[in-house]
Amino acid sequence: MPVPFVDLKAQYASIKPDIDAAIAGVVESCQFVGGDAVRRFESNFADYCGASHAVGASSGTSALHLALVGLGVGPGDEVITACNTFIATAEAITHAGARVVLVDVEEDTQLIDPAAVEAAITPRTKAVIPVHLYGQPADMDAIRTIASRHALKIVADAAQAHGAAIDGDRRKILGDATAYSFYPGKNLGAYGDAGMVVTDDEALATLMRALADHGSRQKYHHFAEGWNYRLDGVQAAVLDVKLAHLEQWTERRRSRAARYDRHFAGTPARPVACAPGRRHVYHLYVVRVGDRDGLGAALREKGIASGIHYPVPLHMQEAYRHLGMTGGACPVAEKVVAEIVSLPMYPELTDEMVDEVAAAVLDFVS
Repeated sequence: MPVPFVDLKAQYASIKPDIDAAIAGVVESCQFVGGDAVRRFESNFADYCGASHAVGASSGTSALHLALVGLGVGPGDEVITACNTFIATAEAITHAGARVVLVDVEEDTQLIDPAAVEAAITPRTKAVIPVHLYGQPADMDAIRTIASRHALKIVADAAQAHGAAIDGDRRKILGDATAYSFYPGKNLGAYGDAGMVVTDDEALATLMRALADHGSRQKYHHFAEGWNYRLDGVQAAVLDVKLAHLEQWTERRRSRAARYDRHFAGTPARPVACAPGRRHVYHLYVVRVGDRDGLGAALREKGIASGIHYPVPLHMQEAYRHLGMTGGACPVAEKVVAEIVSLPMYPELTDEMVDEVAAAVLDFVS
């Protein structure tokens, strides 16, 4: 059977009446920017994350940018992050006026290497952005220890990690500020672009909210030049409906991943490791194979979609050539990126679909 990489239509069909009613409610209220739907979702999402405050944003990228600027990151500063993340993580650093510092990752989890973070710290380092890649939290205990020792701010990139936890506690994945993306394909996805920043710092939340609204705490009164980063009412309403289903969907993802794991145990298809004590929410299910491109082609021939997240590390992208990092600068990331393939992963994936995908992978690697 054809197996898509993600199936948003199936998800919509399962909650269609509630989604349609939520959208109609915003249209009827005409509160298209801000309004009750946004305030309600911000409150509910903060509670879900275990944070005191949540500030809606127009995207995950703008959420990261707001967090950095709100924490005082600017020209002359350096911010450390992983080299194997999506470009939005690094873009936010540059847009804040700071210099991007890219470091290597740990091979088993492909998460940012705390030792590499500490080695990259200079007198100009202001913050670190650990990326909770694929839905698995980074080693936040180690990152917090390093940040405390060097007086650094932590902006956690949780764009792929809605509901992730460490030792059963969602709060343990958070930084001074934590940015989420609600891009449609995410575990909690909007029907367009949307994002959120959560924090326990009330003053920071107030500042970020104002910066997201053109630097205004009162309409037409501007204490600074900000941005139009506001979350719109329709997206907030959709997300609030979906939030009620997120835990059920997450457990379904985890069961799909466990089924894949059983198929691949002891085979040449090696799933990216999940570290002890971390709740992986499997935004992506990623395996390592000897020929990633060959596997992708073989899956396509059988009607199975796949992806590569991400095919080229940031330090080897043309956009960051100015950093002067050459091949070999992040050897672990450069090695694993040549081997990774993301397999279909979404809550509606059936046992039969998982088995078919796994059989196709094993047929190729064998």
